[in-house]
Amino acid sequence: MRVVGLMSGTSYDAVDAAAADLTLDPDGATLRLVPLGMVSAPYEDTLRAALAAALPPAATTLADVCRLDTRIGRAFAALAARADRELCGGRAELVASHGQTVYHWADAGQVHGTLQLGSPAWIAEATGCPVVSDFRPRDVAAGGQGAPLVSLIDLMLLRGRPGTPAALNIGGIANLTALPPDGPPVAFDTGPGNALLDAAVRDLTDGRPGYDEDGALAAAGRVHHPLLHRLLAEPYYRLPAPKTTGKELFHPGHLRTALAPFPGLPPRDVLATLTRLTARTVADALRPLGATEVIASGGGTRNPVLMAMLREELPPDTALLTSDALGLLAAAKEAYAFAVLGFLTLHGLPGNAPDCTGARGPRVLGSLTPGRRPLRLPPAPARPPHALTIADALPPARDTDVAPGRDAAAR
Repeated sequence: MRVVGLMSGTSYDAVDAAAADLTLDPDGATLRLVPLGMVSAPYEDTLRAALAAALPPAATTLADVCRLDTRIGRAFAALAARADRELCGGRAELVASHGQTVYHWADAGQVHGTLQLGSPAWIAEATGCPVVSDFRPRDVAAGGQGAPLVSLIDLMLLRGRPGTPAALNIGGIANLTALPPDGPPVAFDTGPGNALLDAAVRDLTDGRPGYDEDGALAAAGRVHHPLLHRLLAEPYYRLPAPKTTGKELFHPGHLRTALAPFPGLPPRDVLATLTRLTARTVADALRPLGATEVIASGGGTRNPVLMAMLREELPPDTALLTSDALGLLAAAKEAYAFAVLGFLTLHGLPGNAPDCTGARGPRVLGSLTPGRRPLRLPPAPARPPHALTIADALPPARDTDVAPGRDAAAR
């Protein structure tokens, strides 16, 4: 089956689309993925501004939510149609859309609800393909965190690797999945990835949207240790797994509160400190798990200063590489992961890893929007696949309107 996966993460700067040919081996134990490439497009400035204005802790209205649902759906639809045309030769059979997370309702370690916008009807209308969307709520309804959903795909990729391998995604929020050899898998959000860095760039550079490209500002600064210690006092870091977080906690106000006792800090020192915060909290989360290998993906991998700091924080004998080494472009891995989740849903197979999300058991995820043709579901395999193999060399990303979305995102 040829599937397009759509993703926009917590940096909400762009939509990424990755296309793949997916085939189950005859015994059903292994899913084979042939990557067909990715395309990416930025949100229009007015849409991005409207989205930023509606996100917590800002107030919003149902009218704003309705407009955003439609406008985000149209943005996803346009990119899905482009991905079908440019990557699939017009032969895509399914689209899997994560949508845009706008609220993740967590309280005292329990998630009560989650909301992703981007109406799938627009995608189905633009492509003619059936669309799987709204993946997270079913895991939440089953008592799970609704994240990190990519942990199931991470586990399928990590199985068979020596030691204690871990997958790390550094998006707006950073999350990890670890597979100990003699125990259950573990997955959770470690804390901010790019979220506070991006907020600092906007707040400290006259509101200029964007990010610290190549970590240039952070590289010119020095870590301010009193600010770092204040940031590390956030109680979230000491909560037990499974746990999830988002911009409901790590938003610009969180940063302003932390900065209040330190007026006049140079922006470059703030960015150096926040970069160290991400590296430190990721390494602190990985260290107790005994990770022997960390396979990183997401927009943060394109920040050489962050990657260098992460290398410094990890134990010397822990290998650090990107998912490119496994055949999946680091910027596209999360979009590929949702293509796999959509494939599983269409085949009636569970898409969550209960040990990782805390759900009561495996669940088939998402809602299905029919395309133009009568909807005929394929027969369900006898069992879910245990492993994911990446076949053939990864083609380069196609001409993109911007660099791929910074988080590729999600969790």
